[in-house]
Amino acid sequence: MNNRIRAGALAIAGLWLLSSLGSSAWAADPAPSPTAKPKEALVTNHASGPFDVKVIPQATGEEAGASVFGRMTIDKQLHGDLEATSKGVMLTAGTAVQGSAGYVALEQVTGTLKGKKGTFILQHSATMNRGTPQLSITVVPDSGTGELAGLTGKMNIIIAEGGKHSYDFEYTLP
Repeated sequence: MNNRIRAGALAIAGLWLLSSLGSSAWAADPAPSPTAKPKEALVTNHASGPFDVKVIPQATGEEAGASVFGRMTIDKQLHGDLEATSKGVMLTAGTAVQGSAGYVALEQVTGTLKGKKGTFILQHSATMNRGTPQLSITVVPDSGTGELAGLTGKMNIIIAEGGKHSYDFEYTLP
């Protein structure tokens, strides 16, 4: 079976699995109980700065050139409002159409966010549709530790001319 057919079959199987879970798996949170503690008002904060990234291709277990998939490790050094390191994994998929591809990644960030120490996990989901990028990077719910417990947020990556990377992070902390 060629790789595109196998990938399509896996995608259909994944959608079937999600639909077979039923609507209760995706239902909204139930109403809070009368004894539930009211949520604190959260203030949206903003952090930004440059970062250096090293992406290292890994073996995929398939013969060279036969796969549309790639696997990489990510090592980052973040500076500015977020002084941290991160380690992660990335899966990529290319297509036969020039400028169309996708990637997903998870990375654990360890360091200090505006003076608060801890760790958290970022989840990436990105596509390139014939050269038009779409990227979503969010904090995995309840992944914050230490002084970053309860962290939520979204990150944007900016790549300037010359390949310099920076981040723009909109977040809340309880």
